[in-house]
Amino acid sequence: MLELCDITAGYDRRTPVVRGISLTVAPGEAVGLLGPSGCGKSTLARVAALLHRPDAGTVILDGEPARRWRHRAPRDLRTAFGVLFQQPRLSADPRLRLAELIAEPLRATGRRREIPARVGELADRVGLGPELLARRPHEVSDGQLQRACLARALVLRPPWLICDEMTAMLDASTTAALVAVVESYRRESGAGLLAVGHDRTLLTRWCDRTVRWAELGGSAERPRTR
Repeated sequence: MLELCDITAGYDRRTPVVRGISLTVAPGEAVGLLGPSGCGKSTLARVAALLHRPDAGTVILDGEPARRWRHRAPRDLRTAFGVLFQQPRLSADPRLRLAELIAEPLRATGRRREIPARVGELADRVGLGPELLARRPHEVSDGQLQRACLARALVLRPPWLICDEMTAMLDASTTAALVAVVESYRRESGAGLLAVGHDRTLLTRWCDRTVRWAELGGSAERPRTR
């Protein structure tokens, strides 16, 4: 079970963008989090994936409260999440070829021997041919790059997926293809899913249940100050 308990979070303690939010995702369940752009749902998704430390509240994963975040989180918790963001170009190292991008988590966890087989398997699964695997991010489309990012998110076989508006920049056919890959993986693995977005139709069709941001008592996210 993934439990977000009374989470308050933001980028400035004086003006939190998420206030007192609680949400649960059961193993194997697909939960959609529906809300308008800028409401704070992406911040909550980052907290759920242990990528952003909340100011208050608790994240509990399979009964274990998270006490550290980002690279300081224990490896078994940190690698339990496959995360896919809205803008693939902001989450991909422009120096890496797509094959290297997909292999990043394996390399970081000392599982280099698995790289050839897993990269080939997942590239085929997401629809990337050998000629695309040899290219760098600036040489492919947003849709092709997001396919590589999805393969990267799945490469460690995570039991939890966080998809933060992963299809917002994609056309309808690519959206359908990527959602199909996620659902195929979930059927095989029993992974739980938190899908964040503002497309009610997509989330309703995709997820077992959809929660509106307003139902959680969420407040509007305020712009970050630089």
